[in-house]
Amino acid sequence: MIQLDEKIYFYLLTIVPVLVVLFIFVQIWKKRTQKKFADSPLMKRLTPDRSDFKSTLKLLFFLIGISLLTLGLVNPKIGTKLETVKREGVDIVFAVDVSKSMLAEDIAPNRLEKAKRLVSEIINQLASDRIGIIAYAGQAFPQLPITTDYGAAKMFLQGMNTDMLTSQGTAIDAAIELATTYYDDEEQTNRVLFIISDGEDHSEGAALDAVELATEEGIIVYTIGVGKAKGAPIPIKRNGVVESLKKDSQGEVVITKLNEAVLEDIADEGNGEYIDGTNTEEAVEFIKEQLNQMDKKEFEAKQFAEYKDQFQWFLGAGLIFLFLDIFILDRKTSWLRKLNLFNEKVVD
Repeated sequence: MIQLDEKIYFYLLTIVPVLVVLFIFVQIWKKRTQKKFADSPLMKRLTPDRSDFKSTLKLLFFLIGISLLTLGLVNPKIGTKLETVKREGVDIVFAVDVSKSMLAEDIAPNRLEKAKRLVSEIINQLASDRIGIIAYAGQAFPQLPITTDYGAAKMFLQGMNTDMLTSQGTAIDAAIELATTYYDDEEQTNRVLFIISDGEDHSEGAALDAVELATEEGIIVYTIGVGKAKGAPIPIKRNGVVESLKKDSQGEVVITKLNEAVLEDIADEGNGEYIDGTNTEEAVEFIKEQLNQMDKKEFEAKQFAEYKDQFQWFLGAGLIFLFLDIFILDRKTSWLRKLNLFNEKVVD
């Protein structure tokens, strides 16, 4: 387990591309200036020991040194001691809709990003509950098994997108069926499933059958709606720029709408409630209250109790590369020139 103490220092890495750009401009300026003074063959005669390769190598060493020093300032720590702790909580699974309709921008910035923000904010309110994540579209895919590692959950959550599943559509029933396999503790009395979606369901009523089976296993199903009832088109983007809008087989622009009725039916059948996800703060506060009212089960979990600083390795390596940059000269090295690795012509 790796822990980063001072992540703010990562901003120092922005100096790397700036230095690369400056280096390129300086090299262009030098060549243009040299051409005004003399042509290329003459310059090689006048400065036979000048090495273009060495200047690039020096820059590379300098950039590596700066990067390593930055990592040293961030101070990565490695967990060195695991201990077993007792926690109390419920098991929560988030099923996030990643179908193309979630790209609609009737809720800023789009439905999918709104869904991810909702889940992230819910996780921020949790203390010792176990969580799992499922992505679904035309089929369901296990994104993260049940765990107490909230950091990993957020990392996997941010990586979710509408291209991660090739099978398009919205099969809520598949997500519910997969969720029932997540709860690995038979003694857990409170199992909660949150379905975050715009309510478009292509499973033709199979979702209610899946919910019925889930409730038999003690799973409470909540649904969170993202989107607007009036709907919006589905943008097709390339490099962040809208190229066109999704159209049906008749060439008409597809308007995708929030289907609250489907989500309400699923929540009712699952002994849960439908939650409007438009206002993130209100939705998260309501969910927090619901979870606090549930009985918590005690379970054991392993976590790192001690972390060891690793900054010294990065600082040491960074200083070595900076010293290499200082001591390497721009001139060609005599023994390297004798090897003639680049098959250079010898100037008389």
